[in-house]
Amino acid sequence: MMNHQFFKHTMGQLIVSCQAVEGEPLYSPYIMSRMAVAAMQGGAAAIRANTVADIEAIRAAVPLPMIGIIKKVCPGSQVYITPTEHEVSALVACGVEVIAMDATSRPRPGGRSLTDFFPPIRRSYPDQLFMADCASYEDALLAQELGFDIAGTTLFGYTAETEGSRLPNIPLIAQIGKNLSIPVIAEGGIWQPWELAEIIQLPGVHAAVIGSAITRPMEITQRFVKALHKKESNDEDCSA
Repeated sequence: MMNHQFFKHTMGQLIVSCQAVEGEPLYSPYIMSRMAVAAMQGGAAAIRANTVADIEAIRAAVPLPMIGIIKKVCPGSQVYITPTEHEVSALVACGVEVIAMDATSRPRPGGRSLTDFFPPIRRSYPDQLFMADCASYEDALLAQELGFDIAGTTLFGYTAETEGSRLPNIPLIAQIGKNLSIPVIAEGGIWQPWELAEIIQLPGVHAAVIGSAITRPMEITQRFVKALHKKESNDEDCSA
């Protein structure tokens, strides 16, 4: 799919993140491929996926464009979404339409900054679409300056400065969408249909990614169980 076709296909649409990491109940390329089929049948316009194995399995099952990442924990760095050139080259070889990577101010493996890391990547793959997974407005501005094609709000809530913040951060999404010239993909903590409907109408917002609320049944179950426990606690307080 050509770059302009990706943007045309996903404009105003839902992208579903189909991911599971080692140790989780659904960790399996086959299961993720079936998740992707279900997402496609439900109306998703694209898939976000992690690891070469999952991407290849999903590609064999659905014709949708993909945002690809590789999560890898590297000693001495908190950056784990597509952290090095090795992961980038592996994703290029997979043929994903978009490669997403951590675009926060946190040092990458080897102590490198995004400013040091990304420009050589951009020059090496001039025709590849790259998405910046950001945690702040400043991250998004720098990503645009460095030549990213898309800015996402993926990592708000996952850095030391933003941890514990309420999601989704609609004011941040609106601020980035209003002030950037590159497309913005809203991502992070979208659990309710009304939230998606509000976010997708914001100026500059190209599309939205939802993962946990659709493809992580363990977390969905935990939310309902937590609600039950909260009710039980309230009942006990009332009877005291």
